[in-house]
Amino acid sequence: MKKTFLTILAAMTLLLSSCLTPGFGTTGSTTNSSNDVWGSVLGTVLGQVLLGGMTFDQSGLLGSWNYNAPSAAFTTQQTLTKAGGTATIANMSSSLASNYSNIGINRNNTSFSFLAGNKFSAKVNGIPFSGTYTYNPQNGEIALKTATETLKGNVTKTEKGMGLMFDSTQMANLLQKEGKVSNAAAVQAVSKLAKSANGARVGFELTK
Repeated sequence: MKKTFLTILAAMTLLLSSCLTPGFGTTGSTTNSSNDVWGSVLGTVLGQVLLGGMTFDQSGLLGSWNYNAPSAAFTTQQTLTKAGGTATIANMSSSLASNYSNIGINRNNTSFSFLAGNKFSAKVNGIPFSGTYTYNPQNGEIALKTATETLKGNVTKTEKGMGLMFDSTQMANLLQKEGKVSNAAAVQAVSKLAKSANGARVGFELTK
């Protein structure tokens, strides 16, 4: 736990320094409030590693969650470091945002509700589906069993809510089989992002 805290603290310090450096996503101005900067940094650090990251207990998962933003992460700190660190996460999220926009995914048509009794209902791209789920709060692994398949993914805490992410195959299935997405090029691009580095996962940041 102490090692994890120190890793998070070091990453936050490095990211904050970068965010306040002219030229790093800015025009040299530091007009954003310190709270906005810290919130952005904290969200990135909390959600970028799945195994060994911060998970919900069973009760914390319950409720209705709406799509807020793209989410990308790596299975472990080691795979994240090998892939290039936080900068890689930012690039993946930016690419996901573009492809989600092409698909038409937004807060109004993409959501997940986790209910007592291990039941769930969801919409992806406006297409509803439902089923049952199993969840392991120790490592954040989740399995969504629908009428046609079982989607295995990971849940992690973010600063704003929850990251729900999948590997390339599972994400493609979620979009095409459950979400009925017809934009094959956008789905392929999303899947390719998850294949771009060992241990990469992509999906959605959800908020209540």
